[in-house]
Amino acid sequence: MTTSIDITEPLAETPRKSRKNNPEKTREDILLAAVHEFVNQGLSGARVDAIAERTHTSKRMIYYYFSSKEQLYVEVLEKLYGDIRRTEAQLHLAELPAPEAIARLVEFTFDHHDRNVDFVRIVSIENIHRGEYVKQSPTIRSLSSNVLDMLDDTLRRGEASGDFRKGVQAIDLHLLMSSFCFYRVSNRHTFSEIFQIDLAEDAAVKQRHKQMICDAVLSYLKA
Repeated sequence: MTTSIDITEPLAETPRKSRKNNPEKTREDILLAAVHEFVNQGLSGARVDAIAERTHTSKRMIYYYFSSKEQLYVEVLEKLYGDIRRTEAQLHLAELPAPEAIARLVEFTFDHHDRNVDFVRIVSIENIHRGEYVKQSPTIRSLSSNVLDMLDDTLRRGEASGDFRKGVQAIDLHLLMSSFCFYRVSNRHTFSEIFQIDLAEDAAVKQRHKQMICDAVLSYLKA
């Protein structure tokens, strides 16, 4: 069944009386259901009807809040990227010595990716689409620039204190940290099966890997 909008039908419908009292809750429920649908079915396979069924609402109601399936997908991207970026901003890295701040950020990134598989999956899906929908979101770019500013400040403080070598770029360090944390979740099924190691559930393996990426990053930065 197609999920495109039928141009013969009105795109918007006034929310039902029972939902008028809390339109933000209705919108959030739709968004959460959309995360589940897009993560499991991808953009192409996702059905607005399925999202409507999961939220006990109507397809028209969804189009009242989101103009199209594609716009809903963009807002799912914004939600999942926003969740990690807003939490990063609450780590108070500026209050810590630079090495401790970097260790905290590495550990947070590792734990976030491990616990938020939906984020990893939706980013993988968006890469299949060559970043077409991320391009449509200034919000994601703005949120992501904040973490680079935070990293750059930490790196410069580390240089000034003599803890870090000079010249490391924030974007490069972000890529280094993210790549390991992302890969062990995005490829956990194939990697676990091929090498007979449980990346998903083995707590000892997780702790070993978290310590490894933290040590690797700090060794790379050491003056």
